[in-house]
Amino acid sequence: MALNYDKAIIANAPPELLESFCGVGNPFSIAKLSPGDQVLDIGCGAGFDMIVASEQVGKKGKVCGIDLTEDMINRARKNMALAAITNFEIHHVDTEEIPYPEQTFDVVTSNGVINLSPQKEHLFKEIFRVLKPGGRLQFVDIVLKKELPASLAASPDAWSQ
Repeated sequence: MALNYDKAIIANAPPELLESFCGVGNPFSIAKLSPGDQVLDIGCGAGFDMIVASEQVGKKGKVCGIDLTEDMINRARKNMALAAITNFEIHHVDTEEIPYPEQTFDVVTSNGVINLSPQKEHLFKEIFRVLKPGGRLQFVDIVLKKELPASLAASPDAWSQ
């Protein structure tokens, strides 16, 4: 599962956290977060990237997560508690609407989730709405280099692999 994460982070992570991880890369390899940053993780899943972000932003920073499934929200809250993280909040969402005011975040991250959005243009507008001036988007995702065969393009199973 290394995906360009610091091996110590993975070694010290609770097993419960890693068993639900579905990321495709390390959004923090793009740039480190700064102490005090306000960070939003889109599609936070079980909270792995939130824990990584929390360690980087420190006690003066804050990490927020949003996810489409209640199960992942509950897992993330449990994992944040296991990691003794207190500078976070997590919200369940059911659309691409981000439940935060304009210019809230220094950094927005996402790990393999933007690709899954059926409304990518709207999602990007929402991301840039909640970013502070000079803020940045750090995401990793899957990008196709050629068209998928029709049998795969129409398969929900292929999209979730």
